Amino acid sequence: MMIRFYNARILTMEEGMPMVEGELWVKDERIAYVGEKKDTEGVTFDQEIDCEGNVLMPGFKNAHTHSGMTAMRSFADDMPLQEWLNTKIFPLEAKMTGQDNYDLTQLAILEYLTSGVTAIFDMYLSPEDIARACIDMGMRCVLVSGLNNFGPALEVMEERYLKLNGMHPLISYFMGVHAEYTCSKELLEQVSELIHKYKAPLWTHMSETKREVDECVERYGMTPPQLFDSLGLFDFGGGGYHCVHFDEKDMELFREKGLYVVTNPGSNTKLASGVAPVAEYLRRGIPVAIGTDGPSSNNCLDMFREMFLVTGLAKLRQKDASAVDGDEVLKMACVNGAKAMGLHDADFLAEGKLADIIMIDLHQPNMQPLNKISKNIVYSGSKQNVKMTMINGKILYFDGKFLCCENPEAIYEKANEIIARLSAE
Repeated sequence: MMIRFYNARILTMEEGMPMVEGELWVKDERIAYVGEKKDTEGVTFDQEIDCEGNVLMPGFKNAHTHSGMTAMRSFADDMPLQEWLNTKIFPLEAKMTGQDNYDLTQLAILEYLTSGVTAIFDMYLSPEDIARACIDMGMRCVLVSGLNNFGPALEVMEERYLKLNGMHPLISYFMGVHAEYTCSKELLEQVSELIHKYKAPLWTHMSETKREVDECVERYGMTPPQLFDSLGLFDFGGGGYHCVHFDEKDMELFREKGLYVVTNPGSNTKLASGVAPVAEYLRRGIPVAIGTDGPSSNNCLDMFREMFLVTGLAKLRQKDASAVDGDEVLKMACVNGAKAMGLHDADFLAEGKLADIIMIDLHQPNMQPLNKISKNIVYSGSKQNVKMTMINGKILYFDGKFLCCENPEAIYEKANEIIARLSAE
């Protein structure tokens, strides 16, 4: 399959963020050409798309989410995190089947596509079913284990690590644990042995709330990052989701180890968990990516809203309107997310890279005038500006229509049936 995009503004997201006016060719799942207008004589295209001056750029990487939680969207709101988890979310999740997770992940994928998301870093129940949903709908997915005291067994995480990595070009799998507060020290020590066996990075929810940090210090005399490091859990990289309440030692640890912070400002705002010190992370050279968290704690899967919150909340926290530049935020959403997820062929647009591409519609009032297009995307852009989402060389969403499934309404209906059944049992 050969596709030509022409008359485009191309934001490659390479160093310096150059904007190229020209065209981009896709051959099968890879980018074949990026540059100025090129002679097409002798080249046969299966499809040619006039971009009409709109922007082509790498898709956003949602670097932390729990897709199957779409069932709980607006089901349990306006509650503190621990109460929300223990009285509403955990009891409902205990009733979910693998098929439920498959169906609910499909609903999330539709929303990701409308937001220009081309890859997700998903920690949730039954990863095999998440993988199946992503393969069926064409979404790129990096799965991560949420191992905790309640399951699955350590052996299951190892089996999934061996089975899911390499099972399909769209799927990969990282080792992880849910959080310090849901794992015994003995379990964490066993996980450490496993990651040393495979020299694998580890991911986890970390220091999301002050209570989480205080209780960890009370138990072990150390913060969660320091505890994990003392057990060798970060010896091969990885990082943490949220990372709202870090002290100086935590930050230095992340910097020295080259660990990634994935900030989730929408969820942290809604659950009143706090504002992550993103400006300080950047000052220290700690790489930051962006995630939405799940559609129950957020409640939407909108990377435009997350990008604005990352920079907006940082400016408020620092009391400095220059803090966390918009272009740096765009880099977090595209390039840093790809690197955190191990998607090194999906970080920017260049020949040979994966064709995970979105088109941003500039022919709408919120994107005019074109003073600085990259800043428009972060500060005034919205889902309405996503004209196209392509993953692995396939156009899955175009001009408001889903090309990844035959009947979106059936997916919506199934989600409503699932939550009705789960909440009634």
